[in-house]
Amino acid sequence: MIHPIILAGGSGSRLWPVSRRSFPKQFANLLDGASLFQRTVERMIAPNFAPPTVVTAEDYRFIAQKQLADIQAPVTQLLVEPVARNTAASVLVSALSLKDTPDAVLLVVPSDQKIHDERAFHRVIVEAERVARNGLIVALGVPPTRAATEFGYLKVEGGNDASVMISEFTEKPDADLAKAMLEEGNWLWNSGMFLFRVDTVLRAFEQHAPEHIGPAEAALALASEDLGFSRLEKDSFQRCPNISFDYAIMENLQEFAALRMSGGWNDLGNWQTMKEVEETDPKDNVVAGDCTAIDCEGSLLKSEDAGTKLVGLGLKDIIAVATQDGILVADKSRSADVGQVVDVLRTEGAPQADSFRRCFRPWGYYETLSLGPRFQVKRIMVEPGAKLSLQSHVHRAEHWVVVSGSALVTVDSDVTLLSENESTYIPLGAVHRLENPGKLPLHLIEVQSGCYLGEDDIVRYEDIYQREEPTKDIVH
Repeated sequence: MIHPIILAGGSGSRLWPVSRRSFPKQFANLLDGASLFQRTVERMIAPNFAPPTVVTAEDYRFIAQKQLADIQAPVTQLLVEPVARNTAASVLVSALSLKDTPDAVLLVVPSDQKIHDERAFHRVIVEAERVARNGLIVALGVPPTRAATEFGYLKVEGGNDASVMISEFTEKPDADLAKAMLEEGNWLWNSGMFLFRVDTVLRAFEQHAPEHIGPAEAALALASEDLGFSRLEKDSFQRCPNISFDYAIMENLQEFAALRMSGGWNDLGNWQTMKEVEETDPKDNVVAGDCTAIDCEGSLLKSEDAGTKLVGLGLKDIIAVATQDGILVADKSRSADVGQVVDVLRTEGAPQADSFRRCFRPWGYYETLSLGPRFQVKRIMVEPGAKLSLQSHVHRAEHWVVVSGSALVTVDSDVTLLSENESTYIPLGAVHRLENPGKLPLHLIEVQSGCYLGEDDIVRYEDIYQREEPTKDIVH
């Protein structure tokens, strides 16, 4: 059996404003009715595949869990990283979790890619497994179509689509080197997908990145199990170097195998690559959502908000993406640099850098409808059977109005069941909780009033989701 390791912890800043730290691109519905993460998991459901291991971040564990449940996907384990440490640590803890089966073959796959021909993909995996069982790390490569600087490159010595080739690895070259590689013709893009035996990759870490091993082993040994997750121990895991598997291992290997992958592949890492997988009009425009293109050429216009009409007039090679609270307008050639936008917004203190108006939580979501001095209005949705933490606020009071569904409300010692059009008041300092005892989603309007409305104004007494103490971007 092949053991898939799905990496789903990235923040995807280069697809801002649709992808943000609070809800990154792998979980967004960018293409065809399901998230990239869900499509990746579905691709791993095959007769010769074991149920996958998913590696994700603390902030995304409930998002990943819900999306897995929505597609009824079998999963061996959900490994939760308490801090971001890049892909070397993710690969290592995954391999260590299976060290008792040293000859098991692992398939590492990112969760933000599109595979056009899945049959061709599985044919390559069968060949790659055969090579990996002989003790080589196998990288899957893609024939380049442009001089991209955002990918690593694999140098191949010859062979056809089914051939094994001893290769050279170069990670993310500059523009001049990427152009030279494209002209040379014997380089492939590194897809970020690798196959290897457990003992093979552990030997590679021992030889080339031994400083990772002690912290990773400790983080796994001290991991805690709760609510279906394996939560890696934080103090140990954060001692792992913050480096990618490509830099830590692949660049240092004397030899490895590379297989050329046909059948169509796209790394959906920026808006240019997103444009490449969308259907275009006769003037090479992609128009998605409530948009109109007038005398435009080679541009992408995308509106994610039904209430926001986006119109392009006389645009050429422009990316224009609109959401409810953010708009990006960029030259297509700068698509790989959109992460700089997020950095600037963070220095400005703009909430749009990392959060949406709608923020997802283990119990459902909330959405800010209006915010002003000393007041805030939110729409809250609570899933059937879910409950918010038992909590109080130091600086604000709250009014709740049930729009649909039923709400079980605790305020100090009083417990009340509210139905549609009924309301309650939560005084400042009161210990309170909101629950949905029904079988349908609960929707309510919350009106906050007080001198401070930040999401860190919360004292949590009990939480069924066992979350850490809240920060400014955590609510309820």
